[in-house]
Amino acid sequence: MTLVAFDFDGTLSDSEMTVLLGERRGVADEMADITERAMNDEISYAKSLRDRAALLEGLPDAKAEEAFDDVYLRPDAATVIRELNEAGVTTAVLTGGFERGVEVALEREGVSVDTIVANRLPVEDGELTGEVEGPLIEGTKDDALERLAGEREIAMSDTIAVGDGANDLPMLEVAGLAVGFLPKSAVRPACDTVVATMEKLRDLFEEEGLLD
Repeated sequence: MTLVAFDFDGTLSDSEMTVLLGERRGVADEMADITERAMNDEISYAKSLRDRAALLEGLPDAKAEEAFDDVYLRPDAATVIRELNEAGVTTAVLTGGFERGVEVALEREGVSVDTIVANRLPVEDGELTGEVEGPLIEGTKDDALERLAGEREIAMSDTIAVGDGANDLPMLEVAGLAVGFLPKSAVRPACDTVVATMEKLRDLFEEEGLLD
């Protein structure tokens, strides 16, 4: 049994949820700057996420839903997930991004994963509060990956992590196989292999014996 854990923003999707949300609030440039600093490991992910969420305070939830509706999977990502599922591989999305955006993008393509570990933006009186809650603010992706593997009695040597940014480093470092998907320069040294398209990722899974 194998567990494949994907990052979402920048990996399964080339959408950046916080930027899409920020555009609705007129703070996209500030969002992008904070995101870039975090992905390059200049500031902690937890701080970056809280700073970005704070910029969204007062955004109507209906506008947030519009932003989540603009989240799309990369070309061929749905095919890769579907084939892994059909092959009996356990699939997971581990993202510091937001559950609603992940769910919208997967549902649009008619695919699902076994587990989504993601954060949420609380809503009060129809508006975002500027807070963020969830397991991957202070929690890290290595803990999440180890917990998922343990629950399913899958050896860590049989786990594969796929990511691109600094907050993916913890899971890339503990996974049996660390795959960088167009990884940032600070992340590349932690990767066993690097791919630039979902088609190449599928080829890798085939080489690893996960797919026919």
